[in-house]
Amino acid sequence: MSPAERLRVIIAEDSYLVREGVKQLLEATGEVDVVAAVGDAEGLVSLVEELQPDAVLTDIRMPPDHRTEGIAAAKAIRRAHPTTGVVVLSQHADEGYVVELISDGARGLGYLLKERVGDREQLTNALRETSRGGSVIDPTLVDALMRRRHLDKRSRLDVLTARELAVLREMARGRSNAAIGQALSLSQSSIEKHVNAIFSKLGLAEEPRLHRRVAAVVTYLREVNL
Repeated sequence: MSPAERLRVIIAEDSYLVREGVKQLLEATGEVDVVAAVGDAEGLVSLVEELQPDAVLTDIRMPPDHRTEGIAAAKAIRRAHPTTGVVVLSQHADEGYVVELISDGARGLGYLLKERVGDREQLTNALRETSRGGSVIDPTLVDALMRRRHLDKRSRLDVLTARELAVLREMARGRSNAAIGQALSLSQSSIEKHVNAIFSKLGLAEEPRLHRRVAAVVTYLREVNL
């Protein structure tokens, strides 16, 4: 892959060893140029302004308070630089963090567990997907939430058919309609019908399309974690 085709990425991680290790892993793919690496959220935002990368990979907890600085930085970056994707890494499958991250919209945002760092292909694909404006939610997080409770009559999702719920589950993983069709062995037109039915049943029919998709995913994440 030529230098012009490689993904320009900034890494934000307060541990020097982890930061350098991730940098080497990404650059070893031949698909990524790590243009900078920084140890705090404030420095990350400044570097994005200066270097205009294609994507950012940031830890969720960084100095000064080691809380959710990575999420705050991700949202600030997306507001100021809508062509830069941001993937947030976390040690915990925490639904609340995901909802906070995508509360203003999921476009260009990803949430992965730190265990994905060792999977260079998955990590690179997530960075590339967010750089294109897509969204990625770690499958382990979605699966963990599903196992935590069975859907019951109190759930807003109870109005959905099994097929519609399967489609919504794939949406929560950040997949496009085409990718959902491949995963469920359905035509794209069938997926479109299911998606429209989901929007209608969840009372989202009047919202702009992107907002409907985000709202549907947020509803899913909240309901499966009741």
